[in-house]
Amino acid sequence: MSDFEVRQIVLSTDDLDASIQFYTETLGFALKFRDGAHYAALDGGSVTVALATPVDHPLPGKTVVAIKTADVDAAAKAIEAGGGAIVKGPYNDAHERRAVAYDNQGNGLVFYSPLPR
Repeated sequence: MSDFEVRQIVLSTDDLDASIQFYTETLGFALKFRDGAHYAALDGGSVTVALATPVDHPLPGKTVVAIKTADVDAAAKAIEAGGGAIVKGPYNDAHERRAVAYDNQGNGLVFYSPLPR
């Protein structure tokens, strides 16, 4: 089993209200939580569909796969060794340790691990 678990797909939005309305009314996804006017998490089944404005999006304008891991620093090293690129990180934000990266084909990735409470 891999040390990495895909937990979210982060989509860009410039209008969080309109995006929430689209995904809840059109697709029937339940709103799990909302963080102000810049982030919302929707229940997409086994994967969370996250909607983020540029304020809270790791790579604004891109679709990003968010991958949970126990060791963000090791993930960042593996990305670089495998031909990818680190955009930012590893670093701690308010809730988690993160590294923002591109894979070897330019697809957006964010690796994260919750900070101890």
